[in-house]
Amino acid sequence: MNNRYDFLFLFDAQDANPNGDPDAGNLPRIDAESGQGLVTDVCLKRKIRNFIEQTTGHKIYFKEFAVHNNQHEEAYKALDLGDPAKATRAEKDKAREWMCQNFFDVRTFGAVMSTKINCGQVRGPVQISFARSIDPVVASEHAITRTSVTDVKDIEKERTMGRKFTIPYGLYKAHGFVNPFLAAQTGFSNKDLELLFTALENAFQFDQSAARPAGSMNPRALIVFKHDSQLGNAPSHKLFELVSVKKKESVEVPRAFADYEVTIDRGGLPSGVEIIERI
Repeated sequence: MNNRYDFLFLFDAQDANPNGDPDAGNLPRIDAESGQGLVTDVCLKRKIRNFIEQTTGHKIYFKEFAVHNNQHEEAYKALDLGDPAKATRAEKDKAREWMCQNFFDVRTFGAVMSTKINCGQVRGPVQISFARSIDPVVASEHAITRTSVTDVKDIEKERTMGRKFTIPYGLYKAHGFVNPFLAAQTGFSNKDLELLFTALENAFQFDQSAARPAGSMNPRALIVFKHDSQLGNAPSHKLFELVSVKKKESVEVPRAFADYEVTIDRGGLPSGVEIIERI
């Protein structure tokens, strides 16, 4: 990979819970001081991993019910490295390279694999920030009833009550970065980069659930800054500042993406940087 990349990702949520907090009863994550909604980087990476696993033949390291030592053992067996407990530094390095070659998310996001069966550590070339809503959001609480019971002894009980949380609307912004030097170390290729962007464009297409019904979460913009060198031609923050996302003056309470204006200051674009609008 001969280019550095920075990217800005906009997505929205309407009558959905974009990222519940298990430590707060699954309430949508909210900045307590500003009231802005939050979606963690881990959540966004999970969307990418799920899309890659469901739609391509790529293997995923961090997935549900994965046993990492068993995955590490695959590397030792494939390379005929012998007993992992007696592995040398060179053998661990070979195992690490095998994991990068065979697991998309390892060579993309990195992984700590220095467990009982040691495959070392990988620092991934792709990093994604927390997403933060442009404006404050308010969590709505909805009471729901349960008409069935788990055990026959409870059949005579009254219907039990539950809670469901959503936000009426929120437009979220996240930032990302692709380090070409680390990409060379992990084997992250231009083909992988294209697949990453495709996954972001379709991040919510196969992620529907009761908390995120079909059409309730949508990608709205993926703006990529491509540098003409590996080192880059401008700091990331200066490029992100060229993109303005503001609520329209006539809108008091936003409830749709159409209530916002997204503008790019192309006149301030540094030399050697190209803007690619994927969405």
